[in-house]
Amino acid sequence: MKIKRKVEIAVISDVHLGTYGCHAKHLLTYLNSIEPKKLILNGDIVDIWQFNKRYFPKSHLKVIKKIMDMASEGTEIIYITGNHDEMLRKFSGTTIGKISIVNKLVLKLDGKKAWFFHGDVFDVSIKNAKWLAKLGGYGYDALTVLNRLVNWFLEKRGKERYSLSKRIKNSVKSAVKYIHDFENVISELAIENGYDYVVCGHIHQPKMEYIENKHGKTLYLNSGDWVENFTALEYQFKRWRIYNYNQDKLAPFIVDEDVEDLDIKNLIAAITIVEQTEKKQKEKS
Repeated sequence: MKIKRKVEIAVISDVHLGTYGCHAKHLLTYLNSIEPKKLILNGDIVDIWQFNKRYFPKSHLKVIKKIMDMASEGTEIIYITGNHDEMLRKFSGTTIGKISIVNKLVLKLDGKKAWFFHGDVFDVSIKNAKWLAKLGGYGYDALTVLNRLVNWFLEKRGKERYSLSKRIKNSVKSAVKYIHDFENVISELAIENGYDYVVCGHIHQPKMEYIENKHGKTLYLNSGDWVENFTALEYQFKRWRIYNYNQDKLAPFIVDEDVEDLDIKNLIAAITIVEQTEKKQKEKS
């Protein structure tokens, strides 16, 4: 029997289901290894911007089904909308069973306040020039396809994987400045509003760091992504940590065998189970 790790909260973001850059099987392995009380999906889970009905592999559907299964088994699922799935913002405030959709979230965690949101509202390039941001998204997707080919070649030769997009972002001064400004603006606002933790995604840069100014301090947390970093945030025993798939050994939790048999009918069935479970709970109460 596989023993799953119990965590109070798990946070994932920037999965980008429906794109070539998404590593859905890595995420499935992770989700199968944990048993969280709350799973917070902090934006850009499904990439509606770049959605193409000709490309949505079974493994991507399997991620959605897995999340539905977790909800039916008692995990509270909170979907925070991002910019790539902004179409869901019109459903903010909607709850189906254990699944709710929100634009932001504030939680009390062991006497401390945590502020969750995706982070795109602080991105000027998206706010003022959405078409340019979308164009950049397509370019990023093309880069990840190229990166997969490079990594396939490197792995065949027994060499370490390499992230082209990560190298580009880290080497370009303007990108580094953007990330630094993003982190500081968000942290200063969190301090101003009395939040002990501020949790976001969006920039695909996993990080956990105390940021302090003359008014106080906050713990800035970024869950990273499942395109190049394969990271999540976990809260347990009053502590936060960054989970890194590349540094974990999760072989017992790898599941491929039923991915090929999954289709849209299975997904609809999973959603129906969630709704039926909620109905039964209401009838009992």
